[in-house]
Amino acid sequence: MSLLTDVMEHSLDDGYAQAAARRGEAGSSRFPTAARGRLGLAVGLVLAAVVITVGAAQARISAPTEAKERQKLADRVRAETRADDTLQSGVDTLRSTVSAEQRAALRDSGGDESRLPQLLAGATPVHGPGVRLVVDDAKEASTGGSGGPRESSGFSDTGRVRDHDMQRVVNGLWACGAEAISVNGQRLTALSAIRAAGDAILVDNKPLAPPYTVLAIGDGKRLSAAFQDSEDGQYLRLLGRDYGIRSSISVQDDLRLAAAPSLVVRYAAPAATTAPHSAPGARGKGSK
Repeated sequence: MSLLTDVMEHSLDDGYAQAAARRGEAGSSRFPTAARGRLGLAVGLVLAAVVITVGAAQARISAPTEAKERQKLADRVRAETRADDTLQSGVDTLRSTVSAEQRAALRDSGGDESRLPQLLAGATPVHGPGVRLVVDDAKEASTGGSGGPRESSGFSDTGRVRDHDMQRVVNGLWACGAEAISVNGQRLTALSAIRAAGDAILVDNKPLAPPYTVLAIGDGKRLSAAFQDSEDGQYLRLLGRDYGIRSSISVQDDLRLAAAPSLVVRYAAPAATTAPHSAPGARGKGSK
C-alpha cells in the first residue's frame, strides 16, 4: 500500500521535476541570452542571407545562357529532322522510279506473257475477289500458362500474336490457292520475310502493329473454306481457344493490293561446264 500511495502522490519523477524547474528559471526562449551568443547568431544569419542572394543572382544570370543553348539545340533538332525528311522523300521517289522501270522492263521483255510473272513477283498492283483475314492480340494478353502449340518455338504462352503465327497464316493462304497477299498493306513476294524484333512483327523489315489485316486475292468462297479446313486454319482456331487470340475471316468481292514497294530483279545463268579429264595412266583403245 505504501508503494501505491507513493506512486499516486509522486506521479512525476523527481528528475523530470528538477529539469522543469531549471527550465523555468532560465526562461522558455531558446535564443542565446549572452551578447557573444547573439553576435554569433547574427553573423550566421547574415552569411546565410549572403549565400542565398549570391545563388539567386547566379541563377538569374545563367538563365538566359541556358535558354539560348536550349534554343540552339531545338533549332538543330528541327534542322536535322527537315534534312532527314528531305532525304526520305528522295529515297521514296527513287524507289518509285526504280519500281516503275522494273515493271516496264518486265512488260517490254515479255509482252502479254509477262503479266503472270509480274503478278507472281508482286511487281504490279492487283485487284479482284478474295478473303479478308484479321488477326489480333487477346483483349488481355497474359504472360502465364504452360503447354501449347507455341511452346517449342521458345515463346511464352501469351495472348500476343507472334511472327511464326503470321508465317503459318500466310503460308496456309498460299497453300490454299491465294494469288497475291498483303499484310497491313505490305505486299508479299517470294522474297518477303516475316520476322520478330522483340515483341514487334516485321514484314520485310517494316514493323507492323496489331490488328494484322491479311488480304488474299483468289476465289473467295473456295479460299475461305479451304483455309478454315486446313491445318493452319485449325491452328489459328486453337490459338483463339487457348490464348484468346482473335481472328475473323470474310469473303470480299473486290480487294485492291498495291505493288511491292521495292522489287529486286535477279537473273539466273547456267553454271559453267568443264570438259571431263582423263584418268591418270589411262590409255587409248588398242594401246599396248
